[in-house]
Amino acid sequence: MCLGIPGQVVTVDRLKNWAVVESFGVQKKVSIHLIDEEVVQGEYLMVHAGCAIGKINVDDAQETLKLFEEAYFDKQE
Repeated sequence: MCLGIPGQVVTVDRLKNWAVVESFGVQKKVSIHLIDEEVVQGEYLMVHAGCAIGKINVDDAQETLKLFEEAYFDKQE
């Protein structure tokens, strides 16, 4: 089973094909080699194992992040 986490694009380096994304306040540099279209600051990418595997719309990204928070972070208290 794979687990992809949505991350919002903070910065993009098109020459080196990577982007910095943020999820849950953590920023991570990820490869964007698998994305066929332009990656733009502010949009969301689905990230798995250090690679962006696709774009995700803002509504789906926020819903997915909310579900992660409910399933994991709320149980940590």
